[in-house]
Amino acid sequence: MSGEPKSHPANESELVARIHAGDEQAMAAVYDVYSGVVYSVAFRVLQNATEAEDVLQDVFLQLWRNPSAFDSARGQLAPWLAAIARNRSIDLLRRRKPEDDISDYVIAAGPPHDQAVNSELMISRVRSTIDKMPAEQRKLLEMAYFEGLTHSEISARTGEPLGTVKTRIRSGLMLLRKQFGS
Repeated sequence: MSGEPKSHPANESELVARIHAGDEQAMAAVYDVYSGVVYSVAFRVLQNATEAEDVLQDVFLQLWRNPSAFDSARGQLAPWLAAIARNRSIDLLRRRKPEDDISDYVIAAGPPHDQAVNSELMISRVRSTIDKMPAEQRKLLEMAYFEGLTHSEISARTGEPLGTVKTRIRSGLMLLRKQFGS
């Protein structure tokens, strides 16, 4: 196996159609390319390796069971999988008992996947784009996506009007979408 990172599949909708037909090799190809991104998103939100691995498994199991949920006309597969991972992770965070002690959670050094290089490249592109955003916008995006806060919670925490919070987050997401071509 070469040291080259796994590349972005040329035709995601074809792969998803093959998954819909029960093609396990197509599923393996999608997993090989995107599992690092999905794991990274889950781990960043949860800060727990075991829970992040559970989310990783759930996301790909969902794709295997219901590939028609992905609509290539609405965007690319990577952001769709990342959004599902983020939402699942936030759901897990919200189900955690408030009395959980942070010392009860194991902090992993990084993703235990050979796709770490591909994941790092994607993360680097995202960080570069986010770093170019105004500080206020970047802060709100981080609160929403990495802390799992709702728009209302962000508004309450920052003192910014709810409409301002929503507008800044939306424009930041539009910039990211433009950067990644979806």
